[in-house]
Amino acid sequence: MKIDWSKYEPGAFYDELIRKDGKPRQGAGALVRHLASLDESQLRERQADLERSILEMGITFTVYSEGENIDRAWPLDIIPRVIPARQWARIRAGLEQRLTALNLFVEDLYHDQKILADRVVPREIIESSPNFLEPCRGVHPPFGVWANICGTDLIRDSDGTVYVLEDNLRVPSGVSYMLENRVVTKQVFPELFANSQIQSVGDYTSDLFDMLASLSPRPSDYPEVVVLTPGIYNSAYFEHAYLAQGMGVELVEGSDLVVLDDDCVYMRTIEGLERVDVIYRRINDTFLDPEVFDPQSMLGVHGLMRAWRAGNVALANAPGAGVADDKVVYAFVPAIIRYYLDQNPILPNVPTFLCSDEKGREHVIAHLDELVVKPANESGGYGMLVGPQASRKSIREFARLIRENPRNYIGQPLISLSTVPSVVDGGIEPRHVDLRPFILQGERMAVTAGGLTRVALRKGSFVVNSSQGGGSKDTWIVGRES
Repeated sequence: MKIDWSKYEPGAFYDELIRKDGKPRQGAGALVRHLASLDESQLRERQADLERSILEMGITFTVYSEGENIDRAWPLDIIPRVIPARQWARIRAGLEQRLTALNLFVEDLYHDQKILADRVVPREIIESSPNFLEPCRGVHPPFGVWANICGTDLIRDSDGTVYVLEDNLRVPSGVSYMLENRVVTKQVFPELFANSQIQSVGDYTSDLFDMLASLSPRPSDYPEVVVLTPGIYNSAYFEHAYLAQGMGVELVEGSDLVVLDDDCVYMRTIEGLERVDVIYRRINDTFLDPEVFDPQSMLGVHGLMRAWRAGNVALANAPGAGVADDKVVYAFVPAIIRYYLDQNPILPNVPTFLCSDEKGREHVIAHLDELVVKPANESGGYGMLVGPQASRKSIREFARLIRENPRNYIGQPLISLSTVPSVVDGGIEPRHVDLRPFILQGERMAVTAGGLTRVALRKGSFVVNSSQGGGSKDTWIVGRES
């Protein structure tokens, strides 16, 4: 039986492929017509082929469950998300604007703190942030850029508005899955890639290497760049290894590096010590250097902060950059953009209530059954409350948590996330999605053509994180920008 799009019902939500009248959205026509030419059995066969390819290629992610680390095949739905190039051009400009302003903000915080003196951002918000690191005061990273790799989460509301949901400026992950999604999807839809203007994402690893190389403290055509991983038990280890291999650089753990009396970082090799110029670190700040942060850390390198402060090694992202992805600071990003760039934000924030503010706190507590409540510095969908789907017990517990530590929580309305058709046992149904594009900033700026579309595989769920049962889709930017 052929796929009948007239029976597809996204309801009140904005669907990324199908309009309310049942016709394809701009840029999605070729895909929708091709899918309509397939029998449902053919589509399921291609989905099965895709899943076999993922297993054969070893594309996995790790879920922490009941004290165990469980490797699972990466979940990918065969039907991609489509964004027309003209629409993407505006989104890309908004992402560039946002990261530019956030890097100016972090640079200011660790030096003159003019934005605090001018009371655009309350001083107590920064001083109470666990991600504001005193050892970073006075450091000037190359080009004044602290967050060299940013993963910004975007969502689309039912009226088609694209919002920034959050900024990830510490160790953002997911780009390897974006790249692998494209490889696998090309294998199952070769005819569409041959006949459609789908923008490439394949230059990301070369862009990443060029950006990292531009940070080198030593002039060299071939600086020594390494990827620093916590090790094989980290949930993103697949990505660490994938990016190191893609860039042609060494994947190292903390024990592979040493800082000598000259405050330079060296890598242990079979031929002896080799100086390291740039470290793409995938370790959280407080584990980087036991001399400065957690003395119990077995993941970092003794003296790494000394070497970085001396300007003898570049760290990406720079320690301390995470002060700008605190979800409380998020509420001030529109004001931060206006302050540093004298521009209005291109991409809006989701309306946000700060529980540290008495009026905001009481509003959140009174409307917990309607709002999404998030802790300020968690990630992966952990520690949050989705009020409309929460039990009364959970709501009471969050009211208590907010009153005990109001600085740690924000409240936001539940945005009606857009949907994309997805393959399910009964055929094709809409599932909610978000989007994580990746932005690089060093000597120059680069934005991926699209990003990682994450999809809530459970019907009715708004939680897209892979750690919470979500999956993914390939993201197609279709057409040429003009």
